[in-house]
Amino acid sequence: MRRVFLAVITLLLCGFAVPAAVAAPAGHARAETVLATGWKFHLGDVAGAADADFDDSSWTPVSLPHTWNAADGADGGGNYRRDVGWYRTRLAVPPGGRRVFLQFDGANLVTDVYVGGRHAGRHEGGYSGFRFDITDLAPAGRPVPVAVAVDNRKNPDVAPLDGDFTLFGGLYRDVRLVVTDPVHVDALDYGGPGVFVRQKALTDAVADVDVTTRVTNDTAVPRRIPVRTVVRDAARRVVAVSATVVTVGAGRTVPVVSPVRVLRPHRWNGVRDPYLYSVTAEAGGDAVTVPLGLRTVAVDPERGFFLNGVPYPLHGVNTQLPSRPDRGAAVTAADIDADYALIAELGANAVRMAHYQHSPREYELADRLGLVVWTEVPLVGFVTASDAFTANASAQAHELVRQNANHPSVVMWGLGNEQYVSSPAANAVLDTVQKVFRADDPDRLTTYAHCCLSDTDPLAGHADLTGYNRYYGWYVPGAANLGPWADGVHRAEPGRRIAVSEYGAGASVRQHEQHPAPPVPGGHWHPEEYQAEVAEAAWRAIEARPYLWGSFVWVMFDFASDGRNEGDRPGINDKGLVTDDRVTRKDAFYWYQANWSSRPVLHITSARDTVRTTAATDVKVYAGSGPVSLTVNGVPLGTRVPDDHIAVWSGVPLQPGPNVVQATSLTDGRTDTVTWTRQP
Repeated sequence: MRRVFLAVITLLLCGFAVPAAVAAPAGHARAETVLATGWKFHLGDVAGAADADFDDSSWTPVSLPHTWNAADGADGGGNYRRDVGWYRTRLAVPPGGRRVFLQFDGANLVTDVYVGGRHAGRHEGGYSGFRFDITDLAPAGRPVPVAVAVDNRKNPDVAPLDGDFTLFGGLYRDVRLVVTDPVHVDALDYGGPGVFVRQKALTDAVADVDVTTRVTNDTAVPRRIPVRTVVRDAARRVVAVSATVVTVGAGRTVPVVSPVRVLRPHRWNGVRDPYLYSVTAEAGGDAVTVPLGLRTVAVDPERGFFLNGVPYPLHGVNTQLPSRPDRGAAVTAADIDADYALIAELGANAVRMAHYQHSPREYELADRLGLVVWTEVPLVGFVTASDAFTANASAQAHELVRQNANHPSVVMWGLGNEQYVSSPAANAVLDTVQKVFRADDPDRLTTYAHCCLSDTDPLAGHADLTGYNRYYGWYVPGAANLGPWADGVHRAEPGRRIAVSEYGAGASVRQHEQHPAPPVPGGHWHPEEYQAEVAEAAWRAIEARPYLWGSFVWVMFDFASDGRNEGDRPGINDKGLVTDDRVTRKDAFYWYQANWSSRPVLHITSARDTVRTTAATDVKVYAGSGPVSLTVNGVPLGTRVPDDHIAVWSGVPLQPGPNVVQATSLTDGRTDTVTWTRQP
């Protein structure tokens, strides 16, 4: 309460006259409407397309989310269309003295919005959300034309400059109409909720939390505004309440800090128990609800990652934009849910959301599933040595924090990925972003994904933690060399807290080779079996080194990278554990599942290598710890107890024609069956 009082006194002393405040009238609840239909689209810049009376009758009807790179963004050649795309619709603004905002969850890369022919705002950055106040541009109770220009061309002042991924152009995430009372929770705080929850202390007895609510008075007179904070547990029972009244000047926003205490707190404990509270901040008639997960995090240079004081080694995956082959990045909520169901099925306990801010739904799902999240700003590859680029990186860092700081799953902010040149400009930008993270959220750790330069290059030293992208067995010879490399880094700098932020290999589910030789990464032969062998060697090295606070497979799903031409088709990075259509789990998926998941696993590898030309073959099975038996054409070939989740039968004979191979778990009777046909 004392802090609220001081905030009000400060407001009164800021050098402007404050007339006598009046009580804020009872208001209406905030309303949000998804604007999915009724849009027209044209690819290419059009003179006058922002005008209120522009004739868009010849444009193509589309629904949102939408991208114009659904077809050409993953067909190879690196020539997908990077251009300006125009969207137009008519917006029905509700009557009454309300505040009206347009919210964009993501539009790639630079977006200009026009309402009634007038410019409402410009946003530079393709992955963070943003809002514009259109109240003064949209007459209440009347329809108004809205035009949106989205430009995904390379811009030297906007991050990312480029990347080993397709920058899908368009309104590829949801657009919403948000309507509030004139007295409301701030909607213009870098696109965030206007509510920031900070855990101050946590014991088994109590959790002390400060809830900062940014209260906005968009009326013409000062208002006395009641501010109420309510904490509810997972069963929606009220467990803490704080209430006060604050005076806010006309057209002003005041941060109000409300301390709350939760007794006998139930901790958010990762995948083991992802328990969530909620915090509802009420200002006048407006209310915003955000998640609350109570947990402690620490990283030790010798013992790795700790969650709630207990060792919790992070074994996770990297993810790119959720996408589908026929729709690009313009996916549905159900698509995103399906992706995270697969991550949970895999048994991962962490996700690195590379290389940019991800969709709001992904963070929400990570909260619910207990996935520890590393999320980062889009500083990829190179920077521009300019004040404008640095300012843009800083703005995107602010957006990342303000929009996602309340998610308990978010444990670390990432400064970027793989700066290829250790220039003064690159170091200065990373330093700027680190300072933004430290100022906006002083409690969380920061990290950086380092590659391609010396392990001790200054670029690796700006963040609290360091991740290394190391592709032993793929871009660097010898999958078994990952462990000795990590030992060397740890020995040279024992105080540095290190992780493996990327590792893996490409794999085509259409290409197979028994006991494969290392393929050429940029070549057209990426046998599935080789990815699995790299995964086996890499995970064994990681698991044996507790000082590695985390490891993240590159990558969970095959994804669009239009400049690539390798494996069995162009335009795809095929290092995923699952194919880009989400239909096929590769062999390596089951290797990690056997090691990470508590669910029973029984998987015959090389199942898709259906045509064999040899009289005998090895049979490798990924399984749990119990014994596994094998039959071929009904003939028993013995039982094996898996060694480190692998059971092998060598020299298994194959008769000409079809051969039915069946593995059986003697623990629970489960079976896995494949048919391999021996041909000359």
